[in-house]
Formats: sequence, C-alpha cells, structure tokens
Amino acid sequence: MTLSLQACAPVLVAGAATGASVANDRRTAGTVLEDQTIELKAVGAIQGDEELSKSAHVSITSFNNVVLVTGQTPARGLRDRVLSLINSIDKVRRIHNEISIEEPTSLKTRSNDTWVTTKVKSTLLGAKGLEAVHIKVITENGVVYLMGLVTHQDGDTAAKTVQQVKGVQRVVKVFEYLD
Repeated sequence: MTLSLQACAPVLVAGAATGASVANDRRTAGTVLEDQTIELKAVGAIQGDEELSKSAHVSITSFNNVVLVTGQTPARGLRDRVLSLINSIDKVRRIHNEISIEEPTSLKTRSNDTWVTTKVKSTLLGAKGLEAVHIKVITENGVVYLMGLVTHQDGDTAAKTVQQVKGVQRVVKVFEYLD
C-alpha cells in the first residue's frame, strides 16, 4: 500500500518546519502539531492493518483537525475500516471521505497527480489578490482538493483559478471559512 502524507517534510523536520510554517499559518502552533500527529497516527494505523497495507492506496491530510481521506480501496469494507481507524484518533473533528471503491491508481497516475499539484501551487502563488499561502493542495486521480482557513472570496477565487490548470479534472473545496 502506498500511503502519503502531504505534510511529510514538516513531520520529518518537525521543530524547524513547524516554526517556519506557523509564521504564515492561521492555525495555532498546537493545531499544526495536532494535524501532524493525526496524520502520523492514521498512517500508522492503516499500515498496521495487513489487508489495507496490501490492497489499498490511501492518503491522509489533516488541516485544523479536519481530515481529508483520498485514495482507493477495492471494497467498501476496506474503505469503512480506514474511516473507522481514523475516527478513533483523538482530536479529529470531521472526516471528508473521498475514497473511491476501485483498484489503486498506478504509479504513473500518482506521478501525474504530483505534477498537477506543483502546477496548481505555482498558479495559486501567482494569482493576484489571493493569499495562496493559506491554501493546502492535494491531488488524487486528477481531482484537486483545496483545504485551509480562508475567506469565501479567497476560496472561490482559488477554485476558479485552479480549474484553469491543465490536468485538473475537478476541484473540491474542503475549506473552513473565516467570514
């Protein structure tokens, strides 16, 4: 099973990265740490399940204690097991289930998703009047998920901007709004 953490680098260099990211983050330092802990616990629980680790591709992203779960499992029961494992983790306020029931995507598809994420982030950084630093981008099978604490205007601007990026099949807003 391939599990990915969108916040992998900050987790590995926790102290330095957390300090740097908190300076531009609307979450408290404690919440940033809780999000990283949620992601690590979720990945550990899924990897600890032999059947899930062999047959599913799941990515876990936590932002402000809201968890986005993306990927594929070949059966509903496996998807439900993933959600149950995540639901048992302390501090999780809500789970957005975006796991599809199908065989896991190929390495080529995942590589393309990484490229799309890079293009989306670059595009958002160049968008006038948009505070892109407050938006987290996750791509799964051509679908771009946007997370963050933003105003409605920034959320709408981001979604419209991202929809124009080549390779984006669909945009899903998983924002929490400040206004």
